[in-house]
Parts: sequence; C-alpha cells; structure tokens
Amino acid sequence: MSNGDTVSAHAEVGDNLLRVAQAAGLPLEGTCEGQMACSTCHVIVAGEWFDRLEEASEEEEDMLDLAAGVARTSRLSCQIDLTEEMDGLTVTIPAESYDMRR
Repeated sequence: MSNGDTVSAHAEVGDNLLRVAQAAGLPLEGTCEGQMACSTCHVIVAGEWFDRLEEASEEEEDMLDLAAGVARTSRLSCQIDLTEEMDGLTVTIPAESYDMRR
C-alpha cells in the first residue's frame, strides 16, 4: 500500500478506529496496547469530522507532540471510539508514517 491509496472499511458503533484500520490492512501499529506510550497510530482527521470527536486528553496531546507529520486535526486512532455520528469518518495516515514502516 502506498501513500495516497484510499481504503474504505466497515465498522460498527463502538468499534475502535485503530482496530478497524488494522483489520483493513492499514499500517498503523498501535504498539503501546492502549497504554498511551507511543504515537504509532497517529492519523489526521478530515477537518469536517474533527469537531465531532471528543476532545483529546492531555496525555493524547503529549503523545501527538512526539508524532511525525502532525497537523491541526491530528489524533491517535486508538483514542477514537466510533459513534453513529461518525458514519463516513475520513482520516489520512501521514506520509511520514508510511516512510517509517518501509
């Protein structure tokens, strides 16, 4: 998979975005196993969706400070639990993430 590919994935309400992305074969590691000790599941949320998410915790913001390719709408996918209001949520994996996993 290369940067710029589009992947659609089915998810149910309550699913975690990281698990959905991994099941779809996307290169998000999430190696901290929920302990908020890494930023390997960093995604950039499309602007029109960003305000629909719950605010990032202080711990998440600290982890994003360590992530490559951070944007104003960056989040950790492991911290996003999907709701009905997020049907159609669009995120991008930063190009830097693809480079680190080659």
